[in-house]
Amino acid sequence: MIYFDVTKAAESGHRSGLQRVSARLGEALGTAATPVTWDEGLRDARKLERVKPAPGDWFLTAEVFSGDERPGFGEFIRSGRVRTAAMFHDAIPLKFPHITWPQSVARHPGYLKFLAAYDRVWAVSEASRSELTGFWRWQGLEKTPPVGVLALGADFNGAARVTRRDVPAGAKPKLLCVGILEPRKNQALLLDVGEELWAEGLKFELHLVGRVNPHFGAPLVARIKALQQKFPGLRYHDAASDDEVARLYASARASVFPTIAEGCGLPLLESLWQGVPCVCSDLPVLRENADGGGCLPVAVNDRVAWKDALRRVLTDEALSGRLGREAEVRTLPTWAAAAAALRAELG
Repeated sequence: MIYFDVTKAAESGHRSGLQRVSARLGEALGTAATPVTWDEGLRDARKLERVKPAPGDWFLTAEVFSGDERPGFGEFIRSGRVRTAAMFHDAIPLKFPHITWPQSVARHPGYLKFLAAYDRVWAVSEASRSELTGFWRWQGLEKTPPVGVLALGADFNGAARVTRRDVPAGAKPKLLCVGILEPRKNQALLLDVGEELWAEGLKFELHLVGRVNPHFGAPLVARIKALQQKFPGLRYHDAASDDEVARLYASARASVFPTIAEGCGLPLLESLWQGVPCVCSDLPVLRENADGGGCLPVAVNDRVAWKDALRRVLTDEALSGRLGREAEVRTLPTWAAAAAALRAELG
């Protein structure tokens, strides 16, 4: 039996990257896993009746938490009552503390050490795997679990993959950026570049989709509102459903992902699933998926390079067409495959 941790996912009202991983992986695991929440013991998330896992069962979590947030959890994973497995996303709070929620920064070192007590860990990318094992070596931990890499699914809403798109000829080109509004996602760079291109007379729309980081996002919202007074091509969607995001993808020439740090980069994969090429930061973690085709990597935070890349995508029909065809035909990972890999490993 696999008991799948949905403690935070069951209470969340939005779908961040972490919440999407929990939701889509749980859906893909289906009847192979029983959803549970933590409350000083395992409780069934549907009936709230205490469950009693056997020693051969697995507790699997894709969530991030500290010991203080789950009283008794440390003793539970060390008790041997059940085998334990976890998914590791990233070490961003340690690498970029100045633009990360203070609570996450304070929690993350203990969380990474916590993972060393699990029986199995899967990282969401090779880059994140290297970060975790490197942290453990730096901490001098002698006993750590094996860490594999589990490819996350590109099929973000469960709909069939788009293998052919028919964007109306002559329509004003649209760019789509999906992600929480915050410094790490780097929408500020995108707004700077967009403003320059609009001022030069280039006709296009830029759609931003994502909730606002309450700790860091206010300046970005103010900047968006100010630019919208000058450039009507800038649109902001703060609470878009998956269906609405899919509709935006359907009419987009390309997605744009100027992020400065990621654990995996789901927006890139999800864009490709929609048949939409992605202009993305040239980060090693993103290159793990971008190098397969349909993507145009651009140097991180290089304003001149980003301006040139977006101008090319917006005006070069041959380039846009080639990237689109690559996006439509390349191999992409799915949540079904991720769940199958976990079931095979966990039994």
